[in-house]
Amino acid sequence: MGAVWQERLDHLKTVIEQDIARGDYYGAVLQIGRGGVVVFDEAIGAQDAAGTKPLVKDNVFSLFSVTKAFTNVLIMKAIEEGRFALTTKVRDVLPEFTGIPRQEATFYHLLTHTAGMPGVWSPKPGMYLDRLEELYDESIANVHGATPPGERCDYSPLVNHVLMGTALVRTDARGRNYQTLLHEDLFAPLKMNSTSMGLRTDLHPRHVKPDMRGTVPIKHLSRNIEGDHALFEDPAVEAPHVGCASTTGDLWRFAEMLRREGELEGTRLLSPRMIRLARKVHTGDMPNELYRAVALRAGWDVPPGNQGLGFQVRGTGVFHHLFGQLASPETFGNYGAGSTLFWVDPEADVSFSFLSAGVMTQAANIVRCQKLSDIALSACL
Repeated sequence: MGAVWQERLDHLKTVIEQDIARGDYYGAVLQIGRGGVVVFDEAIGAQDAAGTKPLVKDNVFSLFSVTKAFTNVLIMKAIEEGRFALTTKVRDVLPEFTGIPRQEATFYHLLTHTAGMPGVWSPKPGMYLDRLEELYDESIANVHGATPPGERCDYSPLVNHVLMGTALVRTDARGRNYQTLLHEDLFAPLKMNSTSMGLRTDLHPRHVKPDMRGTVPIKHLSRNIEGDHALFEDPAVEAPHVGCASTTGDLWRFAEMLRREGELEGTRLLSPRMIRLARKVHTGDMPNELYRAVALRAGWDVPPGNQGLGFQVRGTGVFHHLFGQLASPETFGNYGAGSTLFWVDPEADVSFSFLSAGVMTQAANIVRCQKLSDIALSACL
């Protein structure tokens, strides 16, 4: 690692410290690797607004929508196993998924957020969001197609991944529930020992309780614990869209598996061909309707959606983006609720894993992550 690389990584830490001092967020744990070698691994700032609980590297964070990345990878694995195909209609696996036009949606449409259903945060107002079976039943009953599949890219906060999680459970030859399936097929093989669906009891002492700071539009209710966002503290959760907890180090291992095109330390989850297909843009020039709204509110140009198979993809062009302006076109990753992010730049050979405390608004988070991503990539001389 050269002197300029180190100088720019030192500057990255300084910028994060300045963000925290300004009150943008409370703290962050960030791990960056190049070519599989960790070059930045820092816990900066605090867990809380008062700054009384310093962050440490093995803090456990609620991942929010980064959870979707785990569901996506297991769907790709199921496709490679021949349980269903990208072209399989969802109703062929989940026969309750009927009604025009949604019944024409395929797993490809789910993965690319082009299934034509509205981007709802809850299938029914005020319901618990902690049980996969209930989420599925209410999604079937209440979330109907708005446009024909393939015509519109509309980020799905919940329904697509509820459908995919249910498909994984129903096609599992061993009859496992979703929590067990995630652990045995993904977390354990990758040695993501501090990652779980639901906040596993032994992880609770290291957990950074999310502070939404008024930025999240719904409640995340759990039947077992009281509180507007108690789902993130409950170990008995099966929410394939939002329910996982992890450390920055574990998320970096997941990103490394993707950087290595489906393999880590001798364990292969996906083929290189699947990863290469997943990191292509599959939505053409369509905007992502969620980001369209964010951009218009912020006074920005509306960017293209640039959805891959289950991942956001950088693509080409200059516009506000979480992965920055310096990322190569096939850089891919996922983010969650103004606080969590990972990406992999296959050209720069860099893996980036970022978990933070103090949830930011969508636009502010995009600006923050773009800035940090560009500083990291500028060091890749």
